[in-house]
Amino acid sequence: MKKRKFKIFIFVLILMLVFSLNFVRAFSSSKQQQPPPPGQVEIRTVEPFVYCCLSREGSFSELEAVLGELMQNMQIQNILPAGPMIGIYYGDPELTDPEKMRWEIGFPISEQVQVLAPLEKKVWSFTTVAVSVHQGPYDKAGETILKMQEWLEANGYAQSGPILERYLDPDPSRVSASGLKTEIWIACRKR
Repeated sequence: MKKRKFKIFIFVLILMLVFSLNFVRAFSSSKQQQPPPPGQVEIRTVEPFVYCCLSREGSFSELEAVLGELMQNMQIQNILPAGPMIGIYYGDPELTDPEKMRWEIGFPISEQVQVLAPLEKKVWSFTTVAVSVHQGPYDKAGETILKMQEWLEANGYAQSGPILERYLDPDPSRVSASGLKTEIWIACRKR
């Protein structure tokens, strides 16, 4: 059991290193837009991307276990991330019964990567999104999402798909809870 935990720990460290390198490369390219300052909302056109994930329905209380399962399966399948970890949420966390909430946790990957169960290979195909950055504890991101939804309503937009969170800190354990940054996308359309 200790060897297995050590292997998962080493894999997570390797993922963080690869993620850090990909993150720096992605955000230093001229094609990639920088996220807006925390609290500001912008409408952006984004490129579709491929990701692998684990899908769940129900409470987020099992998030840590699902993350461990994701990392273990990525390690077994030799899948390396091509960007920051993401969470995708179908429905409004403030309005949806927590036991019926559908959500995914995963990483962007290159199109060529083969993915086996229990992992799923999916495509984020929503190209028009409202973007904002939440700064603070992950469990308080709902406050930023609510403000974004109010902004959408006030500016003539409607939500047209899921909510995506991109966790921007390569190593969250080295950042205080108040300093954590999460880029939030809400798929939307003009009303």
